[in-house]
Amino acid sequence: MIRGGDIVKGTCLLQKGQPYLVVEREFHTPGKGTAIARIKMKSIRDGSVLSLTVPTQQEIEDAEVAIVNCQYQYSDQDNFHFMDNESYEQYEVPISEMEEKKYYLQEGGSYELTIWEGSVIDIKIPYKVIFTVAESENYVKGDTVSGATKPIVTETGLTVRVPLFIKQDEKILVNTETNEYVERVN
Repeated sequence: MIRGGDIVKGTCLLQKGQPYLVVEREFHTPGKGTAIARIKMKSIRDGSVLSLTVPTQQEIEDAEVAIVNCQYQYSDQDNFHFMDNESYEQYEVPISEMEEKKYYLQEGGSYELTIWEGSVIDIKIPYKVIFTVAESENYVKGDTVSGATKPIVTETGLTVRVPLFIKQDEKILVNTETNEYVERVN
């Protein structure tokens, strides 16, 4: 249990039997009465957002989650396979539960796994990731007006729109939240 006044951004709380991550917290002290905390939470499992107002002295149930640094090993038909960097423990994450993350996982890459009640509930993807261009069509300079883009496919299968000068086998930096090209990496 955690008091409403001790809740900070990044705290995991248990609501409706599911773990929620606090993404915003604001204290409000009215002229009369007790102070309150206005909390905005995001479900770790499905991304739904929940708002809550809690008196600072009231206790609310926190979720016991563990954050483990792991290396992505490989994927098979059903699971992603990770290995804990410290204990070498193996974790299997069903692909069906995290299908949207498959394009961002690179073999040998380091990721944080969120574990709740013995099962992995989230894979934290870095904000920006370097990819190698696997498929790209060649365009001739002067084909179009400035600012033109083309679709490319990365080594993981992610499709990204990039400027025309990007060629196959080059490395690019991609914003994983928006799937947008950021820059070419040398």
